[in-house]
Amino acid sequence: MTVLSTRALNRATLARQLLLDRADLPALDAVAHLGGLQAQEPQEPFVGLWSRLRAFDPAALSDLLLDRQVVRAPLMRRTVHLVTAADMLAWRARHDAMLRQRVLGTYRRELAGVDLDELAAAGLAVMSDGEPRTMPELARALTARWPEPGHRPLGEMLIAGLLPAVQLPPRGLWRAKGGARYALVTSWLGREIDPPAANGSDPVGKALVRRYLAAFGPAATADVRAWSGLAGLPAAVAEMRDELVTFRDERGRVLLDLPDAPRPDPDTPAPVRFLPAFDNAILGYHDRSRIIDDAHRGLSVEGVRVVLVDGRVAATWTVKDDTVTVTPLGDLTRADRDAIADQGRELASFLSDGDGDGDGGQVEVTAPRPRTSGR
Repeated sequence: MTVLSTRALNRATLARQLLLDRADLPALDAVAHLGGLQAQEPQEPFVGLWSRLRAFDPAALSDLLLDRQVVRAPLMRRTVHLVTAADMLAWRARHDAMLRQRVLGTYRRELAGVDLDELAAAGLAVMSDGEPRTMPELARALTARWPEPGHRPLGEMLIAGLLPAVQLPPRGLWRAKGGARYALVTSWLGREIDPPAANGSDPVGKALVRRYLAAFGPAATADVRAWSGLAGLPAAVAEMRDELVTFRDERGRVLLDLPDAPRPDPDTPAPVRFLPAFDNAILGYHDRSRIIDDAHRGLSVEGVRVVLVDGRVAATWTVKDDTVTVTPLGDLTRADRDAIADQGRELASFLSDGDGDGDGGQVEVTAPRPRTSGR
């Protein structure tokens, strides 16, 4: 079985994540190709698409939200994701059990004794009038019947675990602020979510595997699980093994892939790229060593924005008052610092009032972050 080096996997990831070359894709097609973008921080998907698309207009993504072609909702890993409306309708039922169990994992004690089917029916009755509600508003409507758990456990179980619901604009619009208000998927999109397969097969699971490999492969089944949060996909993989090719990584893991998916030469140059907080290019794997060193792995779950140099996490970045500040994680060559500064100026311009071509913002590259003992 062919062994793919870490660098080869890195270049495959960059190519499929649209980070090796910016793509000439509409925002809707990019969101679909990526299988959604993690989006609990409402403005971060705009940076994620800016780093991946040529001439990205943030207004285009806002329009997709307003036109109900993309939605924000708890989905993969019980985390708010920005996904296409079509994917939300097709995927939500397949995530039901996982979403419920993940909320229970947090609030099992508080929700002990609550009949979740009864809670779901009561929540559905409240939300069926089509009026948007915040999570606390929904919980307060039911606390007379279930006073013990408290607003937060009730609200999270309803919104993240039981009811197919989406967050409504203005939350998630470009440069807009607003609390999270929810509506049922059926009310917002005007159609029912797709039901589970009746014959025990898993067509949605197989579709998820294909879509994941197209955007993240080659990858192991543990990586698919880390991205989706779903534990039952190995059965789907087993059903579709004949249509997949296999490799091994340097750690000996078996990797799956689509036969015709891009696997660039490991020596392909990789440009500097700025990633937003919680970007799935990093979080979408169980083994993240293809893109981030183990010593820095914690950054990926702390909401720290990072910079890729030669395809790997090499710096962090922040923005304040139209200035992007980059802090390297180690020593960088002058050429790398110059490339970071060039790309940083374009990002600063995008985030300010410029046009993304380097006008309207500033960039500062600091000294490397002090090394932490024991790392």
